[in-house]
Amino acid sequence: MSLVIVTRALTFAGLGLIFGSFLTVVIHRVPRKESIVSPRSRCPGCGTEVAARDNIPVVSWLLLRGRCRHCGERISAEYPLTELATAGLFAAAGWFIEPLYAAGIVAAFLAVMLAVAMIDARHRVIPNRITYPAIPAFAAAILVGDLVDGGVEIVSALIGFAAYSVPLFLLALAVPGGMGLGDVKLVAIIGLVLGAFGLRYVAVAAALGIVGGGVGALLAMAILRYGRKQTIPFGPFLAAGGALAVFVAPAIADAYLGLL
Repeated sequence: MSLVIVTRALTFAGLGLIFGSFLTVVIHRVPRKESIVSPRSRCPGCGTEVAARDNIPVVSWLLLRGRCRHCGERISAEYPLTELATAGLFAAAGWFIEPLYAAGIVAAFLAVMLAVAMIDARHRVIPNRITYPAIPAFAAAILVGDLVDGGVEIVSALIGFAAYSVPLFLLALAVPGGMGLGDVKLVAIIGLVLGAFGLRYVAVAAALGIVGGGVGALLAMAILRYGRKQTIPFGPFLAAGGALAVFVAPAIADAYLGLL
């Protein structure tokens, strides 16, 4: 085990905690069409602005025992759990992805996948305020990475973008209600970022996302008694497929090709 890799993973985890704190704001405010910049975080009960000492990721929540310092209102455990999840995703990117520039892109990608999955699961919407800026931002980052030999390729990224999003866009047009345009924008991000590492990443992400969505629908019908006319959000499954593919795509692709 390399000390450099361990140090990098820990550094990424620390950055993930900080970014995860920001992500909780995005997840809460974006579906409500509120600003993610101002006002500062406030207690949902008494409206008191959260002081800096009470806004330290995870630590503040534990010290306050999950309650507001002023009124005692319970603060959801979703906040520290989201921060810890983001830290874990960042740490995984720092540990497994080479080179460093590529690891940074993957960490940001995983954070977007987490935010989209949580918002879609709760509100059944994939906000344009996330997808529209994410596409050009990732495209620009990949272009720069390609120019500086950062382990990503812009041409492959653009092919992945088209290969994943265009078929689902046509499906959304052909079968209204079957596939939302928000899902199409989400897979455009997935295809773009994962395509930068190779098209097998995109293929595995698509397979995992679509199969996961199908299994989820069957479980919802069997366990939650969903009817045929009820829908489940597809975004979390697509996001999970994209996130998993980052780490398992080479192994799955090689295993599949070995069967041919």
